[in-house]
Amino acid sequence: MKLRDLEYLVALADHRNFHRAAEICHVSQPTLSGQIRKLEEMLGFDLFERAPRNLLITDAGREVLAHARRALAEIGHIRDISASRAKGGAHRLRLGVFPTLGPYFLPCLVPAFVGRFPKTELILQEAKSSLLIRQLADGQLDAALLALPVTEPGLTGLSLFSEPFRLAVPAAHPLAGRERISAAEMSGQRLMLLESGHCLRDQALDLCRISGAEEVDDFRGTSLETLRQMVIAGMGMTLLPRLACTSTDGLSCIAIADPGFVRRIGLFWRKSNSRIEVMNSLGGLIADAARGQGLRLDETA
Repeated sequence: MKLRDLEYLVALADHRNFHRAAEICHVSQPTLSGQIRKLEEMLGFDLFERAPRNLLITDAGREVLAHARRALAEIGHIRDISASRAKGGAHRLRLGVFPTLGPYFLPCLVPAFVGRFPKTELILQEAKSSLLIRQLADGQLDAALLALPVTEPGLTGLSLFSEPFRLAVPAAHPLAGRERISAAEMSGQRLMLLESGHCLRDQALDLCRISGAEEVDDFRGTSLETLRQMVIAGMGMTLLPRLACTSTDGLSCIAIADPGFVRRIGLFWRKSNSRIEVMNSLGGLIADAARGQGLRLDETA
């Protein structure tokens, strides 16, 4: 049994999709599928139940998975120690970011990272926050950009910046000419939101409760781009983070005059990670990138 086999197992269990798991592990789908099958043959039992459109982990597979996660977490700790003692610090950094931030923030962050850490290989992982937290705790990631609050007991981090929300409406909507509205004016409005599992959905639901807005019952977006296109098509309105409002063709993004309509972003890592200087330096770099985008920095950044 090889360490890579455990990484394949965990990735497949997390994503329940051979193609996606192979992408995460940077191998071909046949390679990952073949190694999982070899692992099952070596163990003498199936780890997964395979159906045409479904992949379920077996009871035995869950037991093995729990041990695999612990093993990878311990390997992650060893890598942390090795990287902290290597000359010049870490030479590889695995950074996670959630889907409603990555496409809009990484284009300004990555060039700055390359300039600041030219000898460090940056490996990016985009996934929903719940999975990023699990991968971080399991040692599969070194750090992750996450929306606050983060309550995982084994993690620590820095609160870096706040990003305001905008009300996105179709270009022909009566509110489209407004530069700013109050939260009270959103009372009774019906908003299209993301599907369950996105931290942005939870944040938007909280804001709906505060303002008196309501969720559209018969629609769940799979991405911010889906929500944007639905707004452009005149199907309704939604909340978008400010960084996602750079392209406004066909819609209007209106500022909300309430300081509570923001999301706070931070950088998190394992408490056992000994590369504190690297993490603090990365946090400062992220804060600089956020400042360059006109976002408000937290006092601790």
